[in-house]
Amino acid sequence: MKSTNQLILSELREDHRNMAIILNLLEETAESTEAGEDPDFLLIEEIMRYMMVYADAVHHPKEDLVYAELRKHRPDLADGLDDVPEEHWLIAALGTRLRSDVDAIIAGAAVRREQLVVDIDQYVRRLREHMHWEEDDLFPRVDKMIAEDAHGFNVGDTLRIKDPVFEQQIEFAFRRVMASLKGR
Repeated sequence: MKSTNQLILSELREDHRNMAIILNLLEETAESTEAGEDPDFLLIEEIMRYMMVYADAVHHPKEDLVYAELRKHRPDLADGLDDVPEEHWLIAALGTRLRSDVDAIIAGAAVRREQLVVDIDQYVRRLREHMHWEEDDLFPRVDKMIAEDAHGFNVGDTLRIKDPVFEQQIEFAFRRVMASLKGR
């Protein structure tokens, strides 16, 4: 049976798989936009709302708590963790810029198609790099900490907030994202 700490780490890994699916959808939108097709701006807006509501406001803070425990209990495994808050901030800033592009377009402002594609690309690339770093480097360190001292720390009190797209009850606000994913 998995410990609470192992369950939290499993949730973080599942979040990464889910975010990768969303990033694929966002990338496809950028590719079709670059090819001259009119993008579904409401879909992009919904994707970015999801990323801000869940990834930035729930997932990354949960990671921050896990990494704080790693720093506290296993400083020998904490190399590079000081970069995480800045990485999370940068990803959120890129997401905010992209969301602003889309909001401006929906409101009728002129935003160049090329700028939208560049902003999508920067956001997707940075978040993918960050997730790979965590999967390949940081999560294995946490696994090691859990394996060596399963009860020496506890992130089990972390608030459990459901994923508004990938949980069984999908929130109405993300219906376009789910419809797009079902059509794949």
